[in-house]
Amino acid sequence: MQREFAIMEIALRISDRIAIFTSPDGCLLILSSSLDSPKGYRVLKPLVDRGFNVLAVTPDVPFLVKNTPAEAWLEELKSGNMDPGSVPLFNHLSDLIRLAVLYKYGGVYFDTDFIFLKDLSGLRNAIGAQSINQEYATTFNGNRWGHNGPYLVSRVMERLRDNPEYSNITVFPPKAFYPVDWIKLAKLFKKPETEADSKWTDDTVADISSESYVVQLWNKRSRGLKIEEGSVMAK
Repeated sequence: MQREFAIMEIALRISDRIAIFTSPDGCLLILSSSLDSPKGYRVLKPLVDRGFNVLAVTPDVPFLVKNTPAEAWLEELKSGNMDPGSVPLFNHLSDLIRLAVLYKYGGVYFDTDFIFLKDLSGLRNAIGAQSINQEYATTFNGNRWGHNGPYLVSRVMERLRDNPEYSNITVFPPKAFYPVDWIKLAKLFKKPETEADSKWTDDTVADISSESYVVQLWNKRSRGLKIEEGSVMAK
């Protein structure tokens, strides 16, 4: 629990800067049972005292999916008539929660391991593609990682791309929201050692600054990395 709060405090320091520099009038709703607590309130209070609209809420899955297409799926799961697969059930429910929240309330969803570079308030009906090649209740697959999360959106959009009813939806290329592949993430934290490294660093900073709204830090890959002087992250 201590470690989880430490991670959330770091994420909230980042969200503080999000509020200051990108969306000062925005509302940050954090889906977290840990932060929706007396101790969590103490973590959030400095932001609230500064006038930022920040609130933590414990997700209630049955409430969120009620009267949505996913309600029947959850009932099947609870009754034991559905195999949840080999991927941990927590991951599937996490995917379901974020979809249900957007379905019911709208807004923008991001994990807490993103750094915001630009204001997102002007975006409408927009999706960031995680992969260039890339339905929860009807195509659920509990054995494939990401099948019911980021790749679900890609599959749906592929089917709807020729339907004029959905012509107002914008699908941004990966560079807009995922400018760095998680496999290459560590390079962003390293200081340049050669002239070629320095050029790559400068080009990467310029590229991300001009074409990306956010940068995902892929927490599982980056949490042990240190930001070295002169690196892309430092800049």
